[in-house]
Amino acid sequence: MGDVLIGRGDAIPPAEVVDVELYHPHSWITKYVFSQDAKVIALQYSLTALAIGLVALVLSWLMRLQLGFPGVFSFIDPSQYLQYITMHGMIMVIYLLTALFLGGFGNYLIPLMVGARDMVFPYVNMLSYWVYLLAVLVLVASFFVPGGPTGAGWTLYPPQAILPGTPGHEWGIILMLVSLIIFIIGFTMGGLNYVVTVLQARTRGMTLMRMPLTVWGIFTATVLALLAFPALFVACVMMLFDRVLGTSFFIPALVSMGEQLKYGGGSPILFQHLFWFFGHPEVYIVALPAFGIVSDLIATHARRNIFGYRMMVWAIVAIGALSFVVWAHHMYVSGMNPWFGFFFATTTLVIAVPTAIKVYNWVLTLWRGDIHLTVPMLFALAFIVTFVNGGLTGLFLGNVVVDVPLSDTMFVVAHFHMVMGVAPILVIFGAIYHWYPKITGRMWNEALAKFHFWITFLGAYAIFFPMHYLGLLGMPRRYHDIGQTSFIPESAHTLNAFISIVALIVGVAQMVFLFNMFWSLRHGRKADGNPWRATTLEWQTPETPPGHGNWGKELPVVYRWAYDYNVPGADQDFIPQNQPPTPRPA
Repeated sequence: MGDVLIGRGDAIPPAEVVDVELYHPHSWITKYVFSQDAKVIALQYSLTALAIGLVALVLSWLMRLQLGFPGVFSFIDPSQYLQYITMHGMIMVIYLLTALFLGGFGNYLIPLMVGARDMVFPYVNMLSYWVYLLAVLVLVASFFVPGGPTGAGWTLYPPQAILPGTPGHEWGIILMLVSLIIFIIGFTMGGLNYVVTVLQARTRGMTLMRMPLTVWGIFTATVLALLAFPALFVACVMMLFDRVLGTSFFIPALVSMGEQLKYGGGSPILFQHLFWFFGHPEVYIVALPAFGIVSDLIATHARRNIFGYRMMVWAIVAIGALSFVVWAHHMYVSGMNPWFGFFFATTTLVIAVPTAIKVYNWVLTLWRGDIHLTVPMLFALAFIVTFVNGGLTGLFLGNVVVDVPLSDTMFVVAHFHMVMGVAPILVIFGAIYHWYPKITGRMWNEALAKFHFWITFLGAYAIFFPMHYLGLLGMPRRYHDIGQTSFIPESAHTLNAFISIVALIVGVAQMVFLFNMFWSLRHGRKADGNPWRATTLEWQTPETPPGHGNWGKELPVVYRWAYDYNVPGADQDFIPQNQPPTPRPA
């Protein structure tokens, strides 16, 4: 009888290009500050994003204090409330989530997972971080200019965004638009790096269909961003011209405060189309990396190969493609033609199909798995539950007749936060807990990590589940003070106070996470190179944390896909991607 190959080994082609010599830092500054090492740049992105994210957290506290206890905090006036809403929304969506998933996880994981020494363009990668930091600083500067930051709402709709009477219409809106323009320039530098690295710098044997789903998610999200961000870029430039030069791209002829303004002929609806052509793919720019990361966490901590890997890949690609034809479901209340409403409602429901495929595959991966309820696994499971909940309310809002009465209520706030706020942040926490041993060489304090998980998960539901009910009652969003309204009962105000108290508790619980992160850096138990017994390449580096160049003298060679868990006949319950197939007598 012949030999049986354990695993999925195929012939490995010879290397097509010679190994490129890396840039070697010559001083502390070029090693840790102006670094060209993707791992250092990833940490710079992540720490900057977490820092600005804490600002957004404080702004959410201030909003909740006003909503839960109106009239008690006299320093929160209506103008400031609108400024808090605007800055909180924009920071969380763009400067925290996008920067953390693509700039943070993308930079750290792509070269390690595809077996590259670094990004293809290390110098451009370094520049991308510093441009991102400049964008953050310009945004923060708007807190300190006359009139404060813009209060136009995070969607920045004209004409109101630049007219007198809107908070921050003097300097705040200018700095917001300039900051977004700078951010998009920085992202484009980084995004081109991610795409070219995935397509050109994979190690021998790493075919596209052997890449971990994390890389597929980040890669597809980057392609989406490179196609969608230009729409936001031109919208910001055009509105900046309207504000500073007096052009009329978005501003129609109008009277403001009794005075006929010089504008005429612009279209506010055009801005909405440009903004949401970016804005809906942005949901998936954040969600797709989360989908990929969750797939890897589940496979690793359930000791099971991913069910339907190719289907998962094509679902990621299909979601990315469909996300460009659903944008106007954000604009049902703008008075669009009913046929357009029908088209966008249909495509919105269709995008649920590949998303549902992913959920089915996650559940079937868990089925009969050897599930280890580690902290990363808990966050991954919490994400699935939360994303399904948020997705179901999205099916309501995707229908025109349901969306129109609910559009300006707390129901939309609840849906949006479940899908775009809570769900991705659960993945971020799970991913940090999962890869922390590789990044630092230390393990977390398990007790503190589980405390952080339960407070965050249960607290998030205590905050956003009741908001669906408030929205169905008709409680409007973006209002500084609801007041005594006949259709809103007293119990709704009590519920608002409850939500505010829980929001403060959950916010404080995030300090436990930060404490654990820095405490474990010094006092955590030492981790070996592969504490989770994972198969993917980043866990097979010769050093932990990985050194400059990642792989020492020789790049790894990949012989199999990323999910060889519990292979029949194997010596252990996982086979790393770089382990050659071993013949065994049949």
